[in-house]
Amino acid sequence: MNTQYRNIIKQITILLAALVGALLVGGIFLVLAKSDPVKAYTVMLTGPINDKFGITETLVRSVPLLLVGLGIIISFRSGIINIGAEGQMLAGAIGAAAVATSFSELPSMILMPLVFLAGMASGAFWGGIAGWLKTRLSVNEILSTVMLNQIALQLYLFLIRGPLIDPKEVSYGTGAPQTALIPEGIWLDRLIPGTRLHSGLILALVLAILTYLFLWRTSTGYRLRAVGEGPEAARYAGIKVERYVILAMVMAGGMAGLAGTVEVTGVHHRALEGISAGYGFSGIVAALFGRLHPLGTIPASILFGALLLGADMMQRAVDVPAAMVMAIQGLVVLFVVASDYFLMKPVNGARLKEKWLGKKIVTEGGE
Repeated sequence: MNTQYRNIIKQITILLAALVGALLVGGIFLVLAKSDPVKAYTVMLTGPINDKFGITETLVRSVPLLLVGLGIIISFRSGIINIGAEGQMLAGAIGAAAVATSFSELPSMILMPLVFLAGMASGAFWGGIAGWLKTRLSVNEILSTVMLNQIALQLYLFLIRGPLIDPKEVSYGTGAPQTALIPEGIWLDRLIPGTRLHSGLILALVLAILTYLFLWRTSTGYRLRAVGEGPEAARYAGIKVERYVILAMVMAGGMAGLAGTVEVTGVHHRALEGISAGYGFSGIVAALFGRLHPLGTIPASILFGALLLGADMMQRAVDVPAAMVMAIQGLVVLFVVASDYFLMKPVNGARLKEKWLGKKIVTEGGE
């Protein structure tokens, strides 16, 4: 077995160990909450694969996770810690819904590309703001993207409760915060009749392949990754770092905006409260679990789609408090991120052994 395959097996093993560790610690919390951890995890792990409903719903949830994850890969590979996918996804959802409801009389073959373009452009614009703030005003992207999430959320709620609210909700006096239904002609096709699984899955898979080709097979993708590996070296080589930082955030925001668009056109057929369902944050974990590789993020998104669905099933079946479910999801994030210590820095593992075993570190270049 060559070194490349050994490294892949090592990475998969460490990531699975991190996932198991998170669930074990979560089991302790379940015991403290007086819930049966065995029953809870049985429902959580088997529910999503028990029947057609579970499998298709897992795939439905994996679509926005994968699209958001692809954007995260582009930004992280470019050295930008983008925590703003949640806001970018909301921007995409409201942009798509606004165009769909405002121009509903247009033929479907014209309206659909306009809706997808509007959703992607809205997310790209929102992501580009953070990129511009970083390059022009030296604003830390973690702070700016987190704050932009909150601004996007409040703007989104204002629009679906005010200017874009469904006229029927106003006339009926119910006032539910949601837009009108988008034209049925631009609903994404169902891949399996009787389920919510839509053709957005095919789009996400194609974009994953294209993202891989873009980052590893084009000069622009190479420059983005070079900026992420070492901005000063990239600048010395003649790469305009600031331009590529903004480009990375625009592309990341566009991917997240596309995730919001797919949720509008494929699942809910309108913009409504809670449409993001935390995918903007869960997509970051899926990308990290996929080792920031577009193809690796495909199975990672399916896995986390199953975990999200299983957590909902667990909450209903075992009467686990919602806060406990969120705590377990947070543990998964923490353990996956912590596993990077061993995956990306092998010398750290040797130092850890030295600390406990008193052995000298020997690296590939010698002592």
